[in-house]
Amino acid sequence: MHINRLSELKIIYISYDGMTDSLGQSQVLPYLTELSKEGCSFHIVSLEKEEKFKKLRSHIQDICDAAGINWHPLPYQDKIPVFSAFSNFKSLKKKTLELQRYNSFDIAHCRSDIPGLIGHYLQRNFDVKFLFDMRGFWADERVEGGIWNKSNPVFKFLYSYFKKKETVLFREADAIVSLTEKGKEVISNMPDFKNEKLDISVIPCCVDLYAFSSEAIISEQQSELRNSLGISNETTVLGYLGSIGTWYMLDEMLQFYAVQRSKEQSSVFLFISGEKEQNIQEKAKKYGVPLNEVIVKSCLHNEVPLYISLFDYSIFFIRPTFSKSASSPTKQGELMAMKIPIVCNSGVGDTDLILDKYQAGSSLSELNKNAFSKWERKDMTFDPSNSRKGAEEWFSLEKGAKNYLSIYQRILSK
Repeated sequence: MHINRLSELKIIYISYDGMTDSLGQSQVLPYLTELSKEGCSFHIVSLEKEEKFKKLRSHIQDICDAAGINWHPLPYQDKIPVFSAFSNFKSLKKKTLELQRYNSFDIAHCRSDIPGLIGHYLQRNFDVKFLFDMRGFWADERVEGGIWNKSNPVFKFLYSYFKKKETVLFREADAIVSLTEKGKEVISNMPDFKNEKLDISVIPCCVDLYAFSSEAIISEQQSELRNSLGISNETTVLGYLGSIGTWYMLDEMLQFYAVQRSKEQSSVFLFISGEKEQNIQEKAKKYGVPLNEVIVKSCLHNEVPLYISLFDYSIFFIRPTFSKSASSPTKQGELMAMKIPIVCNSGVGDTDLILDKYQAGSSLSELNKNAFSKWERKDMTFDPSNSRKGAEEWFSLEKGAKNYLSIYQRILSK
């Protein structure tokens, strides 16, 4: 990958997510590390949650230092709804403008809507190219996730304000990145853009195929980990990877496990997650799942391949709302790359389309006890080599980095 001017290219990457968050570690730093190898000079401005920042600051700083990335972490505020978000926006913008004065950036690469407002400001006032990496329909996520109740006049105003701003960002960005083909289709078919040609590229959440490879797993380490978790070789492991948050349907996943465990001689539900074990176990009781069958462990991102190599099959159910048409679960690429069968629900982004195309598992159209009882693991449509092929063709970090480089080149020539 060689593109003219890259050795001179100065990019500010603005993120509402922290680099110490799991998404920062899996979906920001790997891209920017690859792009830095091509000579791009990055400054990251991000909002960091206090507990994670204290724990992982030195680890993330080491990654940035090794890649030559300038990281400017800011404290994330969340104590007072709305006010805290406004405070976060102000601190991001203040730091960005301070850095702009000294660096005169070529491109503002903005992750989601609030950073997008700052990138748009740089575009209008400093002639900086603006890449809107949308990540999803943010205002709709706030409403559908129950964070903004539109019966409250404040949240109704915020929703209307950000939907209008979203239209402006789509129209005026030098380029847009959608995580899914479905998201791109939704934007292109919006009434505001029916007669306009927007520059939209699709880059899903990507995975480092060298790190996430079953061939890279050392069997001795796998056995040690299995023993430390108290999981025997005869035990069937259903696995979940990632945070639970607003969108993942923990009740339905535990209900699914409760049904499937009755079909196995020995089984456990292993969560590789930063979620509190007590929160998951409290829900497990509701479905009659023995607490000794629920294991919750957190780990660094570079340890994830070893942990998920213990999965016999994996699961994620996501609420299939409008905003999730633009959702690309990071875990899907990682699981497919590791040749681990996936059980998920249909109607979320391109998830089931990819799953079916590459015979990587099962997508369920109904999430209830009756549907779970009919489902049999032995009947899963799964081909390990096709699963890996799908990860290579759809979720490759190297391809994703090349696509970003191509976008940078294209918008610089505009």
